[in-house]
Amino acid sequence: MTSDQKSWTVRHNALVTAQSPLPGTTSDRLTVGVAARLSRYLQVLTQAKKMGKERISSQEIADYTNINATQIRRDLSNFGKFGKRGVGYSIESLLSEIRKILRTQGQHNIALVGAGRLGQAIASSAIFAEHGINIAAVFDASPGMIGADIGGATVEDERRLKDVVRDKNIVVGVLAVPAGAAQKVADDLVDAGVRIIFNYSEALLDVPSDVTVHTSNPAVELLHALYFHLT
Repeated sequence: MTSDQKSWTVRHNALVTAQSPLPGTTSDRLTVGVAARLSRYLQVLTQAKKMGKERISSQEIADYTNINATQIRRDLSNFGKFGKRGVGYSIESLLSEIRKILRTQGQHNIALVGAGRLGQAIASSAIFAEHGINIAAVFDASPGMIGADIGGATVEDERRLKDVVRDKNIVVGVLAVPAGAAQKVADDLVDAGVRIIFNYSEALLDVPSDVTVHTSNPAVELLHALYFHLT
């Protein structure tokens, strides 16, 4: 092999290595499984920090998430060296790194539709602010709720949803409305430019292919957990 051929081979191999995605990623995007696990690690780390802890081991994270400690170490090592054997991970540092990986740094505005009991619980929860999520607007169709203050936000008339969502550049909507009203609200959110919807109703939403819907149903999730516990 000539010196020119050797030089080309080195450059080619370096280029292939640089372009190859990390395990658990597709191109520059995480796989669904990795993203879900990192989100759970983030939750544990956030709570551990609030408890005053400064360091945490992979086994401690495993105890809270029911994810194997070996899998946790493998997930984290794919993105760099964050911990030391026998010492564990710096909670502050790992929180920062996982937020970078999940691209959750900064503030994200969301719209909450539904100011009933569920909506009030969501709006009053401090967990959103902890992760840089700002409930920028709350809507309801009930005249009795319009103008009320929940979680520091003033409930607005649902008929103003499109205008407010566009004005505040909101791309995420949270549905805390009855199932019968969910589709219309989803349609209005999509028309206003929302591309991610968290659906807390039982409705099966029909949305365009470029809109992502995450449906959360506590009963279904409980049945799922019971299945694995009882079998």
